[in-house]
Amino acid sequence: MNVSSYLPDDDQQALLVGRAWRDDARGPVLAVVRHGQVFDISEHCTCMADLLDRDDAATFVSGVEGEFLGSAEELFDNSRHTPPQAPYLLAPCDVQAIKACGVTFAVSLLERVIEEQASGDPARASELQALIGGDLSRIVPGSEEAMALKTELQARGAWSQYMEVGIGHDAEVFTKSQPFSAVGFGSRVGLHPASRWNNPEPEIVLAVDARGTAKGATLGNDVNLRDIEGRSALLLGKAKDNNASCAIGPFIRLFDDAFTLDTVRQARVSLHIEGQDDDFELHDSSDMRQISRDPLELVQQTIGAHHQYPDGFMLFLGTMFSPIQDRDGAGQGFTHHIGDSVTIATPSLGALVNYVDRSDRLPPWTFGIRQWQAYMTK
Repeated sequence: MNVSSYLPDDDQQALLVGRAWRDDARGPVLAVVRHGQVFDISEHCTCMADLLDRDDAATFVSGVEGEFLGSAEELFDNSRHTPPQAPYLLAPCDVQAIKACGVTFAVSLLERVIEEQASGDPARASELQALIGGDLSRIVPGSEEAMALKTELQARGAWSQYMEVGIGHDAEVFTKSQPFSAVGFGSRVGLHPASRWNNPEPEIVLAVDARGTAKGATLGNDVNLRDIEGRSALLLGKAKDNNASCAIGPFIRLFDDAFTLDTVRQARVSLHIEGQDDDFELHDSSDMRQISRDPLELVQQTIGAHHQYPDGFMLFLGTMFSPIQDRDGAGQGFTHHIGDSVTIATPSLGALVNYVDRSDRLPPWTFGIRQWQAYMTK
């Protein structure tokens, strides 16, 4: 992919904000992209959560001036080096909580039922796929039809607690990762060393302010360990929150007249996986119009009188991807190999590129809130 593919297809009018690392006393800085050029705006605003909380965030970003950091192409290239070369891109969020929604697509519900019932066995998963079939493709959560489907699956002996969040009234909303722990464009993403069956989860991620207003969107990879979560839903934390297991970026695109929640609702998200140690290649795409719960419903189930987020939050909207293309042998399905490149893209947000490694072999996560505060007070 060329650099133009990493930016939105209408990048000349897109309001793009993110974060970059400088190898000087400045460290992590807020940045805007304007006409393919990246500018440090931290003299005017130091915190992404503060920027998103502004009533005039879109107007502010469209007019703010800053120090030139380099072209977007240069920062993309710098970010893909190992180790990265400053200035390079960070995940575009900072102090926000990082939340995620699961089982928001009918296909995802089907796959989660299979994961749990298969208990981490890919061969058993194939059998369950044939048993359950495509019954869940027309699901509307909370409807009478959904409850009837639940009864039918119970009768088949394929009941799963994933049905409760997939077809019931309550969405699954969990903590994906911690503030400052997400990695950005070009970084390596981590798999827990215990996992032998795993996959990327390409998603659109909403940037939500402290009042619960969605202010923009970006792309994310909710790295998934199918064998660990499949053994027990109570292992969700181990399956989801590990070193470098959350990737977000490359930039947050703010909502304006040219980019709205309806753009998100109609987006098509593509996934491209390319193996570095074999000839494996996977191309797929999903349509956000097939999501079972509207993005605003997911926001409302996350924040409200029952729960506040004073620093705002990033919200993964869920995925319909669970790659099943055989890789290591017939009937074995898909799992990552170390070194895989993963590209998640949609025309209105650009592309997020990451490379797969093991969490225990990646640099440990050491930059947290206290380190960030130290830079902010310099």
